[in-house]
Amino acid sequence: MTTQIRLNKKELLYLADQKRQSSISLRRYNRINILLLLNKGKKNTEIEDFLEVDRITIWRTKKRYLEVGIEKALEEESRPGQPIKYTTDHEAELAALACGPCPEGRKRWTIRLLTKEIQSKPGFETLNRESVRLALKKMNVSLG
Repeated sequence: MTTQIRLNKKELLYLADQKRQSSISLRRYNRINILLLLNKGKKNTEIEDFLEVDRITIWRTKKRYLEVGIEKALEEESRPGQPIKYTTDHEAELAALACGPCPEGRKRWTIRLLTKEIQSKPGFETLNRESVRLALKKMNVSLG
């Protein structure tokens, strides 16, 4: 037997207010509609067809609402992503190298030269050209 969702007036007003926001993500909008349709007694299959969402999305939204409340049910779950490989110390060393003297016979550093040079240092062996470029961009260090 499935648990019936019954939203109170305060929750319905909260959902209506959230739905009217101008910069709302599609995922959040779908979660709002899932809760509203569940409140109306719609079955999961009807919601799947109407909103074109997966049954897992409906199940997770309903579960989160029952466990942690309406506000948390609408939020994104945190995603782990790739762990950070390089610390601010690594970035500082890269910036110091980029702002330091150029290699002999060169007018300026290039990303490829920086990558080659930094990879020769311990702890930087796995750093690639794109990581160097992104780190320099993040630190607002220009090579030109």
